[in-house]
Amino acid sequence: MADRSLRGMRLGSQSLQSEEGVEFSPRKKAVYQTADGATFDVVFAAEAEIPDSWQSPKTGQEGLLLSADGKPVEIDRGDVKVPRTHWDMLLERRTRPELEELLQERLDFLRARKGQQKIGA
Repeated sequence: MADRSLRGMRLGSQSLQSEEGVEFSPRKKAVYQTADGATFDVVFAAEAEIPDSWQSPKTGQEGLLLSADGKPVEIDRGDVKVPRTHWDMLLERRTRPELEELLQERLDFLRARKGQQKIGA
């Protein structure tokens, strides 16, 4: 019995389930256009918030969302938060003269320590 092969349908290659009675979730299609004029479609769930831009799967360029009439959607960038740098956060805690004084103190300390190492060597 063990030396016989299974005959009939190939296991794992075909599904035995049918699509009868299957209800797909509601979807909506968004159309994007790249800078060179190429358009591409992206399908989203009906309740999903559609982003203003999307990367093209073929070219990798960023595409802008088109409205139903084929014109690019106006993007409101008024409330975009500018990221703060380390320097900006430092200036929130200290003034520039304080920073210059701290720098000078640290440089004097390092120079004095370097001079002591040369003497001891």
